[in-house]
Amino acid sequence: MADTQAVATDRGTPGQPDTSQEKQPKSVRVVLLALMIAMMLAMLDNMIVGTAMPTIVGELGGLEHLSWVVTGYTLATAAATPVWGKLGDMFGRKATFLSSIVIFLIGSALSGMAQDMGQLIGFRAVQGLGAGGLMVGVMAIIGDLIPPRERGKYQGMMAGVMALAMIGGPLVGGTITDNWGWRWSFYINLPLGAVALALVSAVLHLPKKRSKAGIDYLGVVLLTVGITSIVLVTTWGGTEYAWTSARIMELIGIGVAALVGFVFWQTRAAEPVLPLHIFRSGNFTLMSVIGFITGFVMFGATLFLPLYQQAVQGASATNSGLLLLPMLGAMLVTSMVAGRITTNSGRYKVFPIMGGVLMVVGLYLLSLMDTGTTRLTSGIYMAVLGAGMGCLMQITMLVAQNSVEMKDMGVASSSTTLFRTLGSSFGVAVMGALFNHRVQDVMAEKAGALGSKVTERSAQLDAASLAKLPVQAREAYQHAVSAGTHSAFLLGAVIAVLVLIAALFVKEVPLKGGPQKPEVTEAL
Repeated sequence: MADTQAVATDRGTPGQPDTSQEKQPKSVRVVLLALMIAMMLAMLDNMIVGTAMPTIVGELGGLEHLSWVVTGYTLATAAATPVWGKLGDMFGRKATFLSSIVIFLIGSALSGMAQDMGQLIGFRAVQGLGAGGLMVGVMAIIGDLIPPRERGKYQGMMAGVMALAMIGGPLVGGTITDNWGWRWSFYINLPLGAVALALVSAVLHLPKKRSKAGIDYLGVVLLTVGITSIVLVTTWGGTEYAWTSARIMELIGIGVAALVGFVFWQTRAAEPVLPLHIFRSGNFTLMSVIGFITGFVMFGATLFLPLYQQAVQGASATNSGLLLLPMLGAMLVTSMVAGRITTNSGRYKVFPIMGGVLMVVGLYLLSLMDTGTTRLTSGIYMAVLGAGMGCLMQITMLVAQNSVEMKDMGVASSSTTLFRTLGSSFGVAVMGALFNHRVQDVMAEKAGALGSKVTERSAQLDAASLAKLPVQAREAYQHAVSAGTHSAFLLGAVIAVLVLIAALFVKEVPLKGGPQKPEVTEAL
């Protein structure tokens, strides 16, 4: 591994030559390893914990509050994401990233020691606050260390971590819970986090910053209230409360008022938490839209594909992560190829366009699945969708970071991450509502009163519950799930057309830090 004192690039103005000098870490690969560990912690946690939830409820009780174990974490992560990005820009990337790791580990340790469901929900929120800074910190530090032109070759690493988390999360969670107990679903974060903490502390060297401006507390409060309201609406709507209920209407009103107030205040704040001038870049705005829709589609797909394969194709729920292997494998390969081509050529517009086309085609093909679709056929359809997402996942971050000044690297990274997170919330809510409505209609049509009784609490049945159903109800449910996935994926295909439209308007601004900086390339 080569050590380096290479010149880092100042990407102050999009498309302009690099001007200033900063030191990169002596062992960039070691830093990247630490960043990938931190990224995996953020992505793996919910998937491991999800597998352990039945055991947790069995010991702690509080089944009625079960959803809040995930919702509390998600809310805290979404609300904290833009704040961490801004703090990194103001006070230095390294200090804020280390702080987020520490908070995440404290939340993990406390969650493992929880004695009741209330404590677990509160400690999960603490964990989520730290998780909000992990992903943003990883992206922003990579943006500091590696010029955009060189950054493409590392996309495969990030896509690989994502694929590994999605595939391995349920397997790891089940193994840990069965052999060590559910508390180790949280304690497992501690040694991994300690390694990341030690490596970042010892090896990462970035310029220290100290902003003279104060923190935009009012902006933080308004944005937090707005994001919290949005996530609660998408989480509760159609499940805990009817979409037209007073509680959902109140949350929508609060969310809209908070976000309008936030936008108004950001034009007047001395150091806005989310400076609106970054949206003057057409490319940045387009990447925000593409990121939102990609999140909408991806998390909807990861929710409904295992459900379809378990209910209709008879796959085992234990290996649910492996069911997504065709999609995630295609995403990983495509992301690596796209990254290499981008690094070698400096051109990237073709990938959002290809990604949009493949995503629309893949979702449409998935909408064609029925009770007779084979696993091979559905695997091919998933691979098409995965290839489309692979063209988009990291390119959106790359182009967004290339579209802003260096001083806004943190808020650019956090904003892109936030839009993807909000997209996933909307995707799960909207596609889920459509799926549930369709399942209930078909069950009532094919199984009459029995079908309505089966799905009156939830349209989603696990494998054990499905096996206990009478033959007529089971067959009706399989047809209902096929109809539900058809509607959900068809909606996804229509929404994904917006990715293609947005991609056509992307301007191919040259990526900064190209081959004229060979010393950086050699060091990596």
